[in-house]
Amino acid sequence: MIVYGKQVFFYILQKHKDLINELYLAKECDKASFSQIAKSGFKIKRLDFKAAQALAKGGNHQGFLMDIKDFEFCKFSDLKKKKFLVMLYGITDVGNIGAIARTAYALGVDGLICVGKSLKMDAIIKASSGAALDIPISLVEDGLSALNELKQLDFFLYASLGGGKDVRLIKARDKKVLIMGSEGFGIPKKIIEKSDECIGIHMKNDFDSLNVSAAFAILCDRINNG
Repeated sequence: MIVYGKQVFFYILQKHKDLINELYLAKECDKASFSQIAKSGFKIKRLDFKAAQALAKGGNHQGFLMDIKDFEFCKFSDLKKKKFLVMLYGITDVGNIGAIARTAYALGVDGLICVGKSLKMDAIIKASSGAALDIPISLVEDGLSALNELKQLDFFLYASLGGGKDVRLIKARDKKVLIMGSEGFGIPKKIIEKSDECIGIHMKNDFDSLNVSAAFAILCDRINNG
Protein backbone atom coordinates (compact mmCIF):
# COMPACT_ATOMS: atom_id res chain seq x y z
CA MET A 1 0.00 0.00 0.00
CA ILE A 2 1.43 3.38 -1.03
CA VAL A 3 1.13 6.38 1.27
CA TYR A 4 2.66 9.77 0.62
CA GLY A 5 3.17 13.26 1.99
CA LYS A 6 5.87 14.54 4.32
CA GLN A 7 3.88 14.51 7.56
CA VAL A 8 2.55 10.95 7.29
CA PHE A 9 5.93 9.77 5.93
CA PHE A 10 7.82 10.87 9.03
CA TYR A 11 5.04 9.82 11.41
CA ILE A 12 5.22 6.25 10.14
CA LEU A 13 9.01 6.36 10.06
CA GLN A 14 9.07 7.34 13.73
CA LYS A 15 6.22 5.23 15.12
CA HIS A 16 5.57 2.32 12.73
CA LYS A 17 8.85 1.21 11.19
CA ASP A 18 7.60 -2.38 11.33
CA LEU A 19 5.01 -1.53 8.66
CA ILE A 20 7.46 -0.16 6.10
CA ASN A 21 8.35 -2.16 3.01
CA GLU A 22 10.20 0.50 1.03
CA LEU A 23 10.98 4.23 1.11
CA TYR A 24 10.96 6.58 -1.87
CA LEU A 25 12.28 10.10 -2.32
CA ALA A 26 11.34 12.16 -5.35
CA LYS A 27 13.26 15.33 -4.47
CA GLU A 28 16.20 16.54 -2.44
CA CYS A 29 15.40 17.22 1.20
CA ASP A 30 17.11 19.12 3.98
CA LYS A 31 20.05 17.52 5.80
CA ALA A 32 18.17 16.91 9.05
CA SER A 33 15.31 15.12 7.27
CA PHE A 34 17.66 13.04 5.14
CA SER A 35 19.71 12.10 8.20
CA GLN A 36 16.58 10.92 9.97
CA ILE A 37 15.59 8.80 6.97
CA ALA A 38 19.08 7.38 6.57
CA LYS A 39 19.31 6.42 10.27
CA SER A 40 16.14 4.36 9.92
CA GLY A 41 18.18 1.69 8.17
CA PHE A 42 15.94 1.43 5.13
CA LYS A 43 17.33 1.62 1.64
CA ILE A 44 16.14 4.80 -0.07
CA LYS A 45 14.88 4.46 -3.61
CA ARG A 46 15.05 7.59 -5.75
CA LEU A 47 12.14 8.33 -8.07
CA ASP A 48 11.84 10.79 -10.91
CA PHE A 49 8.82 13.10 -11.06
CA LYS A 50 6.87 10.90 -13.45
CA ALA A 51 7.34 7.73 -11.42
CA ALA A 52 6.43 9.50 -8.18
CA GLN A 53 3.29 10.96 -9.71
CA ALA A 54 2.29 7.52 -10.93
CA LEU A 55 2.77 5.96 -7.49
CA ALA A 56 0.81 8.77 -5.83
CA LYS A 57 -1.84 8.62 -8.57
CA GLY A 58 -1.44 12.35 -9.10
CA GLY A 59 -1.65 13.24 -5.41
CA ASN A 60 0.51 15.84 -3.70
CA HIS A 61 3.33 13.62 -2.45
CA GLN A 62 5.76 16.48 -1.61
CA GLY A 63 8.59 14.16 -2.69
CA PHE A 64 8.01 11.67 0.17
CA LEU A 65 6.42 8.28 -0.50
CA MET A 66 6.53 4.87 1.08
CA ASP A 67 5.21 1.37 0.53
CA ILE A 68 3.73 -0.06 3.73
CA LYS A 69 1.98 -3.27 4.69
CA ASP A 70 -1.74 -3.45 3.96
CA PHE A 71 -3.94 -2.09 6.72
CA GLU A 72 -5.48 -4.68 9.03
CA PHE A 73 -8.91 -3.94 10.45
CA CYS A 74 -9.50 -5.06 13.99
CA LYS A 75 -12.21 -7.60 14.78
CA PHE A 76 -15.49 -6.09 15.91
CA SER A 77 -15.50 -8.57 18.80
CA ASP A 78 -12.30 -6.97 20.11
CA LEU A 79 -14.01 -3.58 20.37
CA LYS A 80 -16.67 -5.02 22.65
CA LYS A 81 -14.07 -5.00 25.43
CA LYS A 82 -13.59 -1.21 25.14
CA LYS A 83 -15.48 1.67 26.76
CA PHE A 84 -15.73 4.59 24.34
CA LEU A 85 -16.48 3.73 20.72
CA VAL A 86 -17.46 5.84 17.72
CA MET A 87 -19.59 4.56 14.86
CA LEU A 88 -19.37 6.29 11.48
CA TYR A 89 -22.62 5.57 9.68
CA GLY A 90 -22.74 6.45 5.98
CA ILE A 91 -19.60 8.61 6.09
CA THR A 92 -17.54 7.89 2.97
CA ASP A 93 -15.38 10.99 2.50
CA VAL A 94 -11.82 9.91 3.28
CA GLY A 95 -10.87 13.41 4.41
CA ASN A 96 -13.59 13.41 7.05
CA ILE A 97 -12.84 9.86 8.19
CA GLY A 98 -9.15 10.67 8.43
CA ALA A 99 -9.81 13.84 10.43
CA ILE A 100 -12.15 11.94 12.76
CA ALA A 101 -9.58 9.17 13.26
CA ARG A 102 -6.92 11.75 14.13
CA THR A 103 -9.17 13.54 16.64
CA ALA A 104 -10.48 10.27 18.08
CA TYR A 105 -6.96 9.04 18.76
CA ALA A 106 -5.90 12.38 20.26
CA LEU A 107 -8.94 12.57 22.56
CA GLY A 108 -8.79 9.00 23.82
CA VAL A 109 -11.52 7.17 21.89
CA ASP A 110 -10.97 3.41 22.18
CA GLY A 111 -12.01 2.45 18.64
CA LEU A 112 -13.87 3.32 15.47
CA ILE A 113 -16.63 1.28 13.84
CA CYS A 114 -17.08 2.14 10.17
CA VAL A 115 -20.24 0.90 8.49
CA GLY A 116 -19.68 -0.16 4.89
CA LYS A 117 -18.12 -2.75 2.63
CA SER A 118 -14.73 -1.16 2.05
CA LEU A 119 -12.58 1.85 2.92
CA LYS A 120 -9.73 3.52 1.06
CA MET A 121 -7.32 3.13 3.92
CA ASP A 122 -4.31 4.56 2.09
CA ALA A 123 -6.15 7.87 1.70
CA ILE A 124 -7.55 7.72 5.24
CA ILE A 125 -4.09 7.11 6.73
CA LYS A 126 -2.78 10.12 4.82
CA ALA A 127 -5.73 12.31 5.85
CA SER A 128 -5.24 11.30 9.48
CA SER A 129 -1.50 12.12 9.31
CA GLY A 130 -0.90 8.52 10.34
CA ALA A 131 -3.17 8.46 13.40
CA ALA A 132 -5.45 5.87 11.76
CA LEU A 133 -2.64 3.38 12.38
CA ASP A 134 -2.85 4.00 16.13
CA ILE A 135 -6.56 3.53 16.80
CA PRO A 136 -8.43 0.24 16.32
CA ILE A 137 -10.77 0.45 13.32
CA SER A 138 -13.40 -2.17 12.59
CA LEU A 139 -15.37 -2.41 9.34
CA VAL A 140 -18.91 -3.80 9.59
CA GLU A 141 -21.61 -4.07 6.95
CA ASP A 142 -24.59 -4.16 9.32
CA GLY A 143 -24.45 -1.23 11.70
CA LEU A 144 -27.79 -2.00 13.33
CA SER A 145 -26.73 -5.52 14.29
CA ALA A 146 -23.47 -4.17 15.67
CA LEU A 147 -25.35 -1.67 17.84
CA ASN A 148 -27.71 -4.39 19.06
CA GLU A 149 -24.73 -6.44 20.19
CA LEU A 150 -23.22 -3.45 21.97
CA LYS A 151 -26.50 -2.62 23.73
CA GLN A 152 -26.61 -6.17 25.08
CA LEU A 153 -23.22 -5.43 26.64
CA ASP A 154 -24.62 -2.31 28.36
CA PHE A 155 -23.19 0.27 25.97
CA PHE A 156 -25.20 3.52 25.98
CA LEU A 157 -25.86 4.78 22.44
CA TYR A 158 -25.61 8.50 21.67
CA ALA A 159 -26.81 9.59 18.22
CA SER A 160 -25.50 12.90 16.89
CA LEU A 161 -28.52 14.83 15.65
CA GLY A 162 -29.34 18.44 14.88
CA GLY A 163 -31.81 19.50 17.54
CA GLY A 164 -30.59 16.83 19.91
CA LYS A 165 -30.03 17.50 23.60
CA ASP A 166 -27.18 19.94 24.23
CA VAL A 167 -24.14 17.71 24.79
CA ARG A 168 -23.03 20.02 27.61
CA LEU A 169 -26.05 18.92 29.63
CA ILE A 170 -25.49 15.18 29.56
CA LYS A 171 -23.59 13.07 32.06
CA ALA A 172 -21.67 10.63 29.88
CA ARG A 173 -22.00 6.94 30.69
CA ASP A 174 -19.01 4.75 31.37
CA LYS A 175 -19.58 2.50 28.34
CA LYS A 176 -20.78 4.45 25.33
CA VAL A 177 -20.99 4.69 21.56
CA LEU A 178 -21.16 8.02 19.73
CA ILE A 179 -22.86 7.60 16.36
CA MET A 180 -22.03 10.09 13.61
CA GLY A 181 -23.91 10.24 10.30
CA SER A 182 -23.04 11.74 6.96
CA GLU A 183 -23.65 15.43 6.32
CA GLY A 184 -25.93 14.66 3.40
CA PHE A 185 -28.17 11.94 4.84
CA GLY A 186 -27.54 11.96 8.57
CA ILE A 187 -28.27 8.90 10.66
CA PRO A 188 -31.00 6.51 9.42
CA LYS A 189 -34.25 6.52 11.37
CA LYS A 190 -33.82 2.88 12.46
CA ILE A 191 -30.48 3.78 14.06
CA ILE A 192 -31.94 6.85 15.79
CA GLU A 193 -34.74 4.70 17.20
CA LYS A 194 -32.22 2.20 18.50
CA SER A 195 -30.19 4.95 20.21
CA ASP A 196 -30.67 5.80 23.87
CA GLU A 197 -30.28 9.55 23.47
CA CYS A 198 -29.89 12.10 20.67
CA ILE A 199 -27.31 14.79 21.34
CA GLY A 200 -26.28 17.92 19.51
CA ILE A 201 -24.28 21.13 19.69
CA HIS A 202 -25.84 24.37 20.85
CA MET A 203 -25.34 27.03 18.16
CA LYS A 204 -25.19 30.71 19.07
CA ASN A 205 -25.91 31.76 15.50
CA ASP A 206 -28.50 30.24 13.20
CA PHE A 207 -26.74 27.64 11.07
CA ASP A 208 -28.00 24.23 10.11
CA SER A 209 -24.91 22.08 10.67
CA LEU A 210 -21.15 21.78 11.00
CA ASN A 211 -18.72 19.68 9.00
CA VAL A 212 -19.00 16.16 10.43
CA SER A 213 -15.36 16.03 11.54
CA ALA A 214 -15.67 19.40 13.29
CA ALA A 215 -18.93 18.34 14.95
CA PHE A 216 -17.31 15.10 16.08
CA ALA A 217 -14.39 16.95 17.67
CA ILE A 218 -16.74 19.14 19.72
CA LEU A 219 -19.01 16.27 20.78
CA CYS A 220 -16.12 13.99 21.62
CA ASP A 221 -14.36 16.57 23.75
CA ARG A 222 -17.53 17.52 25.64
CA ILE A 223 -18.46 13.88 26.25
CA ASN A 224 -15.00 13.24 27.66
CA ASN A 225 -14.48 16.49 29.52
CA GLY A 226 -17.95 17.96 30.12
